[in-house]
Formats: sequence, C-alpha cells, structure tokens
Amino acid sequence: MKHLILASGSPRRKELLETAHLPFTIQKSSVHENISEEYSPAEVVEQLSLRKAKDVAKSNPDDAVVLGSDTVVVYDGKILGKPTDDQDAFETLQMLSGNTHHVYTGVAIVSGDEEICFHEATEVTFWNLTSEEIKDYVSTGESMDKAGSYGIQGLGSTLVKKIHGDYFSVVGLPLSRTVRELKKFGITKEAKSVTE
Repeated sequence: MKHLILASGSPRRKELLETAHLPFTIQKSSVHENISEEYSPAEVVEQLSLRKAKDVAKSNPDDAVVLGSDTVVVYDGKILGKPTDDQDAFETLQMLSGNTHHVYTGVAIVSGDEEICFHEATEVTFWNLTSEEIKDYVSTGESMDKAGSYGIQGLGSTLVKKIHGDYFSVVGLPLSRTVRELKKFGITKEAKSVTE
C-alpha cells in the first residue's frame, strides 16, 4: 500500500486521521504562509495547502502520497489569523460575538504528477458573549494557536450557537471528503484484526 504523509504539525489533523484509522507519518512543511491579498479565502487555503503538500513531496519518493491542509477564519471579508496575544484574542472573539463567520479549510493531495485540491466552507454562528465569558475563555490559553482565536473541538465549543456545514472542517480537516479523495490515491484505512 502507498505511504501517506501528513504535511502538518497540527495535533487536530493528526487526531482526525487517526480517527479514520489511516496509517500515516508526519513531516511538517517549512513553507511560509504568506499569500497575496488578491486571493479569495477559498483560493488562499487551496494555494497554501498545495504549497505545503508539494514542499514535503519533493523530499519523498514519487509513490508517497502527501496531504497538505490549511484553515482560515473569515469575518466581514477579512481573514482572521492566530492571535498575537490575549488582548488580540479578546478583541477577535468580541467581534465574532453574536455574529456568523466562515471557516475555510483547504486540502491538497499530491503524489508524483498527480494532485487533487479542494476546500470546504462552513458557517459558524456565535452566541452573544459577555466580556466575562470571553475573558474566561481567553484565560484558558486555548485561543493562542487557533485561527479566529477559538477551538471548536475544545472549550471553544461553548461559544458556538450553531454551524452549517462540515464540523470537522472547522476543526481543521474535512475528514469525510478527504478519506474519499485519498482512496483515489490508494490510501485506505488499516484492517483491524478481530480476535475472539
């Protein structure tokens, strides 16, 4: 079977691939995540995913299958990155409070000359949050390495009123579609032996 490489150091993406029982190794990409402001959010996540996958693919055999991914949070047409500090996280969450934003996650799969690139967009609506609720959340430290300053798979789930779209895409990888696309490259879940 072909070998799958995850071109990401994200613990969330690692956990999701493990959930799907896919055998893989991790080789973090070293590409810079700077991209032209002329790109739409969908183009940004697809381009960055492809850059990451190609960066790792070039140092591996042609038959390796490399998975790159990137997630951005968008509100009012603006891409929100990871917060620089607690104050930045607080201001971002205050802006998202009571409003709907979009989470775009891009996925690129590269193997030799073959490549697939796609994205998923999910709507996320927050409750109206008090300053105290936001401060309490930011004080947990969960905001700091997350685009949009929250993690939906953690305590950040309590900020979310509803979502429309793929939950796992908000976590960091649209798992169901990714698994289906990986099958085209010969990557399937590990067979688990059943013992009496």
